Amino acid sequence: MMSDDDEVVEESSSTATEAPKVPKKKIAVVGGGWGGWGAAKALCQSREDIEVTLLDALPDPTGLTPYLSKSGKPVEAGTRGFWKDYPNINSMCAELGIEESDVFTPYTNSSFYSPDGLEATAPVFSETKFPTTQLPFLSSFSGQAVPQLPSPLGQVLATFPLFERIPLSDRASMVGLLLATVDCLGNDVSVQEKYDRMTAHDLFIRFGLSERLVEDFIKPTLLVGLFKPPEELSALVVMELLYYYALAHQDSFDVRWIANGTVADSLIAPLATSLQDNYNLEVLGGARVEKISLDEDGMTSIEYSRGIVGSLGGTQSMKVDGVVLALNGKGMASVIESSPDLSQYPTFSKAASMKNGIDVISVRIWLDRYVPTRTPANVFSRFEALRGAGGTFFMLDQFQKDAEESLWGGDEVQGSVLACDFYNAGSLMSLSEDRIIDILMKDLLPEAVPEFRNAKVVDSWVGKYPGAVSYFSPGSFDRRPPMQGDPDVPQIKFAGDWVRMGDQEHGAKGLCQERAYVSGLQAANLVLDQVCGKSRLYKHPVIPVRDDEAQFKAGIELNKQVMKVLPRFWVR
Repeated sequence: MMSDDDEVVEESSSTATEAPKVPKKKIAVVGGGWGGWGAAKALCQSREDIEVTLLDALPDPTGLTPYLSKSGKPVEAGTRGFWKDYPNINSMCAELGIEESDVFTPYTNSSFYSPDGLEATAPVFSETKFPTTQLPFLSSFSGQAVPQLPSPLGQVLATFPLFERIPLSDRASMVGLLLATVDCLGNDVSVQEKYDRMTAHDLFIRFGLSERLVEDFIKPTLLVGLFKPPEELSALVVMELLYYYALAHQDSFDVRWIANGTVADSLIAPLATSLQDNYNLEVLGGARVEKISLDEDGMTSIEYSRGIVGSLGGTQSMKVDGVVLALNGKGMASVIESSPDLSQYPTFSKAASMKNGIDVISVRIWLDRYVPTRTPANVFSRFEALRGAGGTFFMLDQFQKDAEESLWGGDEVQGSVLACDFYNAGSLMSLSEDRIIDILMKDLLPEAVPEFRNAKVVDSWVGKYPGAVSYFSPGSFDRRPPMQGDPDVPQIKFAGDWVRMGDQEHGAKGLCQERAYVSGLQAANLVLDQVCGKSRLYKHPVIPVRDDEAQFKAGIELNKQVMKVLPRFWVR
């Protein structure tokens, strides 16, 4: 018979032999843009026993707290479109139970306006129809849908009737640039670096593009697509954008917009809620990362400050096993410049050198009447009032006609609501908010659409964002951080649309939401390989865009053969 003392001894002996619990691995995501949320999703859904924390300087990066003007109306920093080939964002919507028809508008046209009037209309390529004609054998096709055609034939046919003023001879001068794009994108990194050292403007000259085509169409396209004029942009990134427009599939450049609310509350908020509720993601808003240190025990320390929220405030720190840095150039530089443990490595110091981003101004205007426009999305071209900036205006009342009351923040609905954005806006940043509104209402909008002269401003909001967008200057390719990180600091990876993806490069190119999101998914997979081991069974899938068309592949192979005997005299 066992005594009580014997029971105590046996229990104590059993407890003493239990193996100590292995602490969970901890991974931090720094940055709450598309790259950061993509990384958070892949980490949370990795099926590994880890703790995930997302830190962002915004008070609430989840999108659940609306961003409002002083008068309580919803506003957003920049209006962003969603291209046809966004398979991973579309897949995220399906996973979250989001109906695309509830969130996105139909694919829409865009109009380009200059002081001379309407210059061109960007088509919805998937809805291209044969022009009306009385020519024999062709009249029967008038007004009928054009089947998907090989690029660039499909794009040429779709855009042919939509250039109002640019002569055909000027448009035809783009052929040389298409050949250069095949040469650049179809070759290895060493060739692409040569193109990167060259400005797009120099490339246009060497390949004979007409001045009118550049000034009236290509330059304004670049100012709102890559946010700088061609004389300040790397030729490499310009040709990535050109590929998407002219050499990918006929409908790859079709674009749609948010149909209700903002990107944050329509897409980010459902994702954040799902990750927090189902995977215990910790989100630290108002957390500005100040320093990252590499500890001797192999851990990484993150120091961050938080604005006073209740009892929180001051500088705090956490130790983690891995990090995904999902910041833009300005944010990256701020962290690295205060982190001597990182700045000693070339990968990080080069990334910090890209802190000079592009200034952006976002404007929202509420009018006392509705103004009809040819298209809801519009681009300004060659206006002196732009002072060198790129400009766009979007008719939100047309995009979000079923949600007009929310556009007015509960106030009485009176008329059109516009979102206007200026990129490369350094020359406008010093102007007062009233002056910026005057420029739009007196110098820009009425010149594009005369009916704006009859409208009065009921309310307005102006947001200024210095250095907010990454700048792909000539020679910047080597300074952009690789997604894989520095080999001497394998526990830190990079995410964002500006990072280099190397052998994991995705078909979504340039400054776009899909590329940023995909880089986050891939960076998370990479940091998990480092922290948990490459033998782990599950990696978050990445859906590729549609494969290149056969004629583009054939052009690449032909070009490689020609380049064996023809020197690239146009690059160095």
